[in-house]
Amino acid sequence: MKSSTFLLAMAALAAPAYAEEPPGMSPRTSVRDARALLLVAIQASNGQAHGVLTGELANAITQRFGAISPIFIDITTERRYQQPGCSRLKVLFWQDGVLLPGAIAPRKQTMEFGINYCRDGSPPKSLR
Repeated sequence: MKSSTFLLAMAALAAPAYAEEPPGMSPRTSVRDARALLLVAIQASNGQAHGVLTGELANAITQRFGAISPIFIDITTERRYQQPGCSRLKVLFWQDGVLLPGAIAPRKQTMEFGINYCRDGSPPKSLR
C-alpha cells in the first residue's frame, strides 16, 4: 500500500475520534482564520473557543507534514481587562501525526502563545 493511501486510510479511520468532544467542551468551529475564534473566546461566558483550521493554508500544512489529523485550535481566556471586549488569550494550535524534517517518527506537534486582543482587532489600551 502506498504511504499516501495509508495516510488517507488512517485519517479516515481517525476522523470519528476527533469529531467527539469531551463533556463540557463547546463544539469545534471550522475557520479559515483563527481571528474568528479569538472573538468567540472574548464573547463566550466561559472564555473558551475551539476550532479546526480549514482552507488552502490548512491543507498545505497538513500535506507538507503528512499529518493524520486536522489542525485544531483551542483558545482560553486567561484574563479579562477593564476595557470592554479586551482579554489576554492563550492560543494553542495542534495537530497529530506531524512528521518534521529529520524526525524519525510522526508525533503530535503544538504551538502555543499568548495575545492581548480586543473585539475590534486592536491591543488593549491598558493591561488592567
